[in-house]
Amino acid sequence: MRRLGKPLHQTPRGDLILRVNFTPRIGSKVVNKEMREVGQIFDIFGPVKTPYVSVKPQVEPKIAEKLVDEVLYEFINGKKQRYSKKRRK
Repeated sequence: MRRLGKPLHQTPRGDLILRVNFTPRIGSKVVNKEMREVGQIFDIFGPVKTPYVSVKPQVEPKIAEKLVDEVLYEFINGKKQRYSKKRRK
């Protein structure tokens, strides 16, 4: 579990925008301090050293508004995804 930080704001579409100090994986689960899943990393944009992350919440919009003042974490499963190359025949 790695600390992402506090969301800066919520977009009109409902996504949460965070500024992070590392580049997380797209599709990673995002949890709060009680380990409840609140969303998924949807997009990474901005400068390479301190990128911004867009989190698509998987909770109700009223609950997502309250997450702006809460620290969020990236949940790491421990298994590394392996990408295999397809062989040509």
